[in-house]
Amino acid sequence: MSVEEMPRVEETFQRAVELQKMVARWQDSHTHCLWQMTLSQRRNPYATLRMQDTMVQELVLAKKQLLMVRQAALHQLFEKEHQQYQQELNQMGKAFYVERL
Repeated sequence: MSVEEMPRVEETFQRAVELQKMVARWQDSHTHCLWQMTLSQRRNPYATLRMQDTMVQELVLAKKQLLMVRQAALHQLFEKEHQQYQQELNQMGKAFYVERL
């Protein structure tokens, strides 16, 4: 080995050392990631059950609210049709019989 080749060999060796360090860091981070995943998988079933329960409760409340809104809209529609029908009868000179209490 000549003196001229020595810096290149050192550079190559330094690169190899840096690559080994990088691979070691990647393996450590990969191991840590796997550990975190298993930890979250152990915790997740309870969180998932809570979220599902909350979602079911929200759906029940949303259905009730939708039913109330639809009932109110239907009531308004019937009231509007009743008023329109009453106006048409008044124009023809007829009227509804309304009992006063």
